[in-house]
Amino acid sequence: MENTQEGLPTDQEFHHDLVSSLPLEEGMSPVRLRKYQGVWMSEYFLVGTMNAQRYFKSRPTDILLASYPKSGTTWLKALAFSTMTRTRHSFGCHPLHHLNPHECVPLLDEIAGSLESLSEIDAASDPRLISTHLPFSLLPESIKSCGCRLIYVCREPKDTLVSRWHYHGKIVTNMGKSEVIPFEKMFDMFCDDIMPSGSIWEHALGYWNEKTQTPGRVLFLKYEEMLEDPTGTLTRLAEFMGCPFTEEELRVGVPAEIVSLCSFGNLRDLAVQQNRRISPGGIMTTESYYRKGAAGDWRNHLSPEMAEKLDRITAKKLQGTGLTLGRPVSETTAMDA
Repeated sequence: MENTQEGLPTDQEFHHDLVSSLPLEEGMSPVRLRKYQGVWMSEYFLVGTMNAQRYFKSRPTDILLASYPKSGTTWLKALAFSTMTRTRHSFGCHPLHHLNPHECVPLLDEIAGSLESLSEIDAASDPRLISTHLPFSLLPESIKSCGCRLIYVCREPKDTLVSRWHYHGKIVTNMGKSEVIPFEKMFDMFCDDIMPSGSIWEHALGYWNEKTQTPGRVLFLKYEEMLEDPTGTLTRLAEFMGCPFTEEELRVGVPAEIVSLCSFGNLRDLAVQQNRRISPGGIMTTESYYRKGAAGDWRNHLSPEMAEKLDRITAKKLQGTGLTLGRPVSETTAMDA
């Protein structure tokens, strides 16, 4: 994989040098962003992204869980992992009782930062369950071309922004720093697409376009619909993954047991009990990935003007695509009155 000729830099060294040469944005300090192939990305994941693009070999049997950060990733990982491995683990002694969902489903963008870790994914048996925050445009060519199944979850942009701001606060705290980015500043950066993984709208559209252009390849989920019907979502998920529930499993309530195991409250309680540091970089703790898990919390953070601005951007970005994200403030107000 690497250049080993004496006196020549290794690929790893080349990638690190390339990262340091990319445009830098430090407005989300301590998270440093670099612009790579037209997308703002967290500097921490860039070597992994480059390694994945160059070395990762996808298989038609792979199942890729894709999401924009803070859009329902943890829940989707838990549901998918529990569904795929349900014949191997009893609910009374399940890996999720002592592992975080992020430890059960590897994040390609991070694990590929080490070629040794990437080789472990290569050696894994089929079907492999892998996750990513990469936009579709930055995925390794092997994923784009091999025909593997993609499961994408998106979320109301206003709630995604709020969740990201709180998550960023945890990063700052866990790194022993005191200055938290003002919400208004993160709002402006979010509107300008200067966020880890780039534009939330372009991110969703990349996978949405693949769904429309290659029917049957992408299961496109919306976090709000998952909250409204978790069992129905789980049934669709199992069918798409190629491991549908049997009549007997439906009769004895296996889907309901998985939904209960993977419920936000249960996962959060387990994370609090574990109370240990995990990736990325050992900064985040098991409980850092949980806050409220609800829809509509943006009302407690965004001014009416902010909310309306985000709705205008969403409408403009998605116009004519057939994709919708969340509900505009006007519709929300009318329906919730």
